Amino acid sequence: MREWGMSAQTPSALDARTQAFPVLTPAQIDRLRPLSRSRSLEHGQILFEPGDRAVPFFVLLTGSMEIVQPGLDGERPIATHGPGEFTGEMTMISGQRCLVRGRVTEPGEFLELSGDALRSVVARDAELSEILMRAFILRRLELIRHGYGNVILMGSRHSARTLELREFLSRNGHPYCYVDLDTDSISQDLLDRFHLKSSEVPVVICNGRNVLRSPSIQELANCLDLNMRVDATNMRDLIIVGAGPAGLAAAVYAASEGLSVLMIETKAPGGQAGSSSKIENYLGFPMGVSGHELAARALNQAQKFGAEMMIARSVVRLNCGRRPYEVVLDTGEALPTRAIVIATGAQYKKLRIPGMQKFEGEGIYYGATFIESQVCEGDQVAVVGGGNSAGQAAVFLSQTAHKVHMLVRGAELSSTMSRYLIQRLMENPQIELHFNTEIVALEGGSRLERVAWLDGTTGETSTHAIPHVFVMTGASPRTEWLRGCLAMDDKGFILTGRDLDSSYTPDGNPWWPLSRPPQMLETSLPGVFAVGDARAGNVKRTASAVGEGAISVHMVHRLLAEL
Repeated sequence: MREWGMSAQTPSALDARTQAFPVLTPAQIDRLRPLSRSRSLEHGQILFEPGDRAVPFFVLLTGSMEIVQPGLDGERPIATHGPGEFTGEMTMISGQRCLVRGRVTEPGEFLELSGDALRSVVARDAELSEILMRAFILRRLELIRHGYGNVILMGSRHSARTLELREFLSRNGHPYCYVDLDTDSISQDLLDRFHLKSSEVPVVICNGRNVLRSPSIQELANCLDLNMRVDATNMRDLIIVGAGPAGLAAAVYAASEGLSVLMIETKAPGGQAGSSSKIENYLGFPMGVSGHELAARALNQAQKFGAEMMIARSVVRLNCGRRPYEVVLDTGEALPTRAIVIATGAQYKKLRIPGMQKFEGEGIYYGATFIESQVCEGDQVAVVGGGNSAGQAAVFLSQTAHKVHMLVRGAELSSTMSRYLIQRLMENPQIELHFNTEIVALEGGSRLERVAWLDGTTGETSTHAIPHVFVMTGASPRTEWLRGCLAMDDKGFILTGRDLDSSYTPDGNPWWPLSRPPQMLETSLPGVFAVGDARAGNVKRTASAVGEGAISVHMVHRLLAEL
């Protein structure tokens, strides 16, 4: 018997349950025995608790057990397991802390595998790998859908910090329960229970005991212990800075080919593409795929092959004076590595208008995800930009917004946007296109209330009651931390390969120091590669970024052969 809180017994629901809770055959179980130990367990024994790390993987031979989640008001049942079934979800692969409690309900014999043994099975047994990974992913999706996490987030749709924390948890696939303080009648009882004031919103309760008042992303990640303990003395083959499409591709190929890999990401996997509501021109997805889904699949794939991931950590400096190079984190830790792939991507340029910083998160947004679409439901919104990301955002937001105004600085879209998106925009009655138009003023109190824009064709300025503006214009590379180490163009994009031939340091010396020529994606620092939107001359397409990430691993192998 399994429980997910689903009442409908449709064939599709039953099929999803079967895949989330498969029953292993005797032959499949026999392949697990050499890596496991047999345990006889009694009724009531607790096998794991929320917050536990290095939780074993259990296969039931006889007996039964239940999976529950302790909460403020007792336990919530999640699932039950019988003979032939197994425990676990994606934390078994990622190495993060457990989210649930596992308790024996009927005595029996269980097989127990360590996390390392399980990952060994996933890496070498194709059949079991497919069964386990599919079940783990489906179980995680159900935890997210039902809010079965170790986080309670109490916030307001009018709070920029609430929006930031919700987006962080959602894009990292971490289950959480959201309490809307604007509408929830019992929210004050929760606040009173922890002696919290309304001025301290958003409030996060993690692991059922730690209370955070308006925490930063880093504070929340630390409370949830999302990151592994980093051994700063461990020499890795490759450190990847940034987990957008290029960085994730590099991690998948490097880890699958046996390299020791660490990815470091400031916010969430996917980069700019991760906030795209639907990418319809990506190879192999004729119905389109959201940036979040694509990033989540890639991360699961990378971790399946053994890549490690650090979330909510920033790289502030590269110690590039000698090899091995060291990547320095915002915590002060310096991590040595034989090779580096820089995949930090780019960020949308901020409009040079008074009030931009004041209204960020309070009406000014740089991504259009499900969270933002809820915030602006029924309102008028403006999308600024003429590229594919802006077009995708406009189409997505038109599903919930009362009206979408798309402001384009140029006179047309054909030179900057894919044809299929232009057709979607032109045919959508909820979207109004404004060419030769730029925002000139933002107005409001604590939140954005009105927007004024200039029509370049008529020269007229008009003011509109629009409380939400999505800015998706241009791109600035995230490369400030590399100044002085690498050759860059005048906009801060990293020069690679043949572009280094005519590149010189401020002292007049060639940037490239070796007699051999640099590899195609190699920067002016041998052994350091740049891929994706941070690289000068990049093609701003998700598929191109993925390709560069994959190609860079081939070049890393060449580099390691030289050492």
